[in-house]
Amino acid sequence: MAKAVIRDVAEAAGVSTATVSRTLSHPEVVSEKTRRKVMEAAKRLNFQTSRSAMALKQGRSYRIALLINQQLTSWFNASVLMGLNSVLQPAGYDITVYQDIDDAESRRDFFETMPVRGNTDAVIVASFDVERGQIEQLRQNGIPLVGINVPRTEGFDASISIDDVAGMHMAATYLINTGHRRLVYVCSTTIPSMTCSTDLREQGFIRACRENEGSHDLQWQVIHVPRNTEVTNEALSSLLALDEFPDAICCQADMFAVPLLYRLARYGHVAPRDFSMVGFDDGTYAEVMQLTTVRQHPETMGVVAANKVLALINGDHLDHPHETAPIQLMLRGSDSPR
Repeated sequence: MAKAVIRDVAEAAGVSTATVSRTLSHPEVVSEKTRRKVMEAAKRLNFQTSRSAMALKQGRSYRIALLINQQLTSWFNASVLMGLNSVLQPAGYDITVYQDIDDAESRRDFFETMPVRGNTDAVIVASFDVERGQIEQLRQNGIPLVGINVPRTEGFDASISIDDVAGMHMAATYLINTGHRRLVYVCSTTIPSMTCSTDLREQGFIRACRENEGSHDLQWQVIHVPRNTEVTNEALSSLLALDEFPDAICCQADMFAVPLLYRLARYGHVAPRDFSMVGFDDGTYAEVMQLTTVRQHPETMGVVAANKVLALINGDHLDHPHETAPIQLMLRGSDSPR
């Protein structure tokens, strides 16, 4: 049996080929009765649209590029992808993920070759900054740039981010207000060529401590752990080497806090008996470990970002292109007043 073409569907549905084309590409512009006739005829004839032909006709690739600076399997990135996919897939878009875009060379390679390939309708950047020259490369090709948890919004067409500084400031202030006086913040070192949203959290911790130094006898410090190392071992060694163990530890992310809770207990430092621990993210295992942490919602941010992407591709105006997502301090069992 010959493969059905659009003319066959039009004859079976009793409409023009133009109506079939509109129904398949823009179902919202035809009546429900017409849409049902066309879709029933297409199903009966086992008609399949040519996505490449439709994309060529509309001047779109129906692909979205997602740039992440870690592996896709990380809790944050996996959650963001779920949110994006829940909106973009029903709209007919595929998501191409570019992992480990975490240095100047990898970013340069992407932005220099992507416009030439011309195979994406929008770029989504999760959790890191983009250089001005790279943004201009997108603008010259009319490709929207949307950020999720980006350190700054300058140059982005739209974004949805939490306030990382405010989140860690809230956590550290809570610990100080509940009587903690020896505070340590554990974080990864920064990369000179790239600012990540998680790097901003250190500012929140430092600000909270400096604001309270005058009214409280605080002792505080920041422990930087080299990136791309065994984070838990490095942080554990640094904490155990301190002359006086802290009564509170703030961690840049739950991925630091959760294993440290377990490892420190093996060395006789049990939370919340001996110290309080606060993380950031409310990711995998945080609730199981009863970790007090700052909660964010990356899947929801993915949904918001995807809707912004579709609006920008369609040329729609965004009343609020840049939004701040809510965060919440989740009080559980890893901290107690001092």
